[in-house]
Amino acid sequence: MPNRVAVLSDIHGVLPALEAVLAEPDVAAADLIMLTGDIAAGPQPVEVLDVLAGLGDRVCWVGGNADRELVEARSGRPASIEVSNWAAGQLRDDHLARLAALPPTVTLEIDGLGPTLFCHATPRDDEEVVLVDSRMERWAEVFAGLPAEIGTVVCGHTHMPFARLVDRRLVVNPGSIGMPYGGAGAWWALLGPGVQLRRTHFDVDAACARVAAESTYPDAAAWADEYVRSQYSDAEALAVFAPRDGR
Repeated sequence: MPNRVAVLSDIHGVLPALEAVLAEPDVAAADLIMLTGDIAAGPQPVEVLDVLAGLGDRVCWVGGNADRELVEARSGRPASIEVSNWAAGQLRDDHLARLAALPPTVTLEIDGLGPTLFCHATPRDDEEVVLVDSRMERWAEVFAGLPAEIGTVVCGHTHMPFARLVDRRLVVNPGSIGMPYGGAGAWWALLGPGVQLRRTHFDVDAACARVAAESTYPDAAAWADEYVRSQYSDAEALAVFAPRDGR
């Protein structure tokens, strides 16, 4: 049973943001680093995957829709996002094999939280949308069939951090490392025995410059300026995502 778990979600191939979080003392000291999907689809996919793979058994991986789409893109089914198609072409065979094998969910017993299920979007689908203000009926729908003993669900996908109760079950979204909506910085969570939503500040100007200089993605500079700088507020993101949660 891990006592402390650092949850990193939606890294989206941004190496400087990932490195900033991995340098956090609480991440370095955590018993486990949990990845909740959308790891490599971005301007530095190879570098991000290699750094995480180098951490060995300290990292537990869960797949997201963007990870699945990278594998599909290499199999001849292009993704709808330009950077994903480019990123898919950069990956080695070992990267693709790892992404193809990622489980959709992992359940761990965590000190203070009990049985905790980790997924990308929802336990049943890697693209479904649930939000901090989703109605209770929507939560009941996406949690249908979830074992009663699961007292905590940790998800990602929407790039906005929150923690809330859903009919006695705790739901945590750590936010995004590489594509945050609502404010620059790398957002993550520390679990055990409670829940801490955390934000790592780093030199955004230097990070954007580094992405532009080190990535061979043709639009790397513009991509970093849009996403690493967090050009979109949480209010804007919620307005875009809201129709997708069935309201």
